[in-house]
Amino acid sequence: MKRFLDLLYPRRCIGCGVSSPETFRYICWDCWSDAARVEPPFCALCGDPVSGAVDHDFICYSCSAEKPAFDGARSTVRYDGVVGEALRQLKYEKALWLAPDMAELLHNCLDAEYSGRSFDLLIPVPLHHVRRRARGYNQSAVLAHELSRRVGYPSVPGLLRRIRPTTTQTNLTAKQRLSNVVGAFQYRGEKRLASRRVLLVDDVMTTGATVNACAKTLKEGGAVSVHVITVARG
Repeated sequence: MKRFLDLLYPRRCIGCGVSSPETFRYICWDCWSDAARVEPPFCALCGDPVSGAVDHDFICYSCSAEKPAFDGARSTVRYDGVVGEALRQLKYEKALWLAPDMAELLHNCLDAEYSGRSFDLLIPVPLHHVRRRARGYNQSAVLAHELSRRVGYPSVPGLLRRIRPTTTQTNLTAKQRLSNVVGAFQYRGEKRLASRRVLLVDDVMTTGATVNACAKTLKEGGAVSVHVITVARG
């Protein structure tokens, strides 16, 4: 069936244009090889990589100064190169056909970084309803759904909602990002989160302000733990 579909709708790598890439559906091996993986050493809490040689677990300055509400955050690659381009197209150009490739990266990250852990729910970082209506979908919910198909944990996008529209985080400083998301999220699931272990799903994590605000809200709703997984790290 895949070969038949390839004849009808030829696939090309979004990085270099090579036809019918084999590594992923829309990313060839050469382009994937150039992706900057997020690898140790990195902060044991937020997963932010550090340069230099570190032979022990450590907590970065930001997490030491103020412990985040989430219990851990991990990402697959840096937000650049072919994966950065895939995420930009998925988010802004309605390229939903790229979601399975991005979910495969999430799956790989889950196996590598959260091995031995189990989760009760996948919850995507929500969009405000105005932005979701304009875009037509929430890319994080699409990724959570695709990841759910691979790992079996239910994806429940309705438990967390963004109740206040926020300015895009892209051009804000770390301090501005924190204040931008204060009071932006609300839990609406009554007791469904009681003692649940949540995996929070998003496309990109930069300073962690958004996922931290989400984790805080989820824990106030009863979650016993909240871990974060994203395709890329900004």
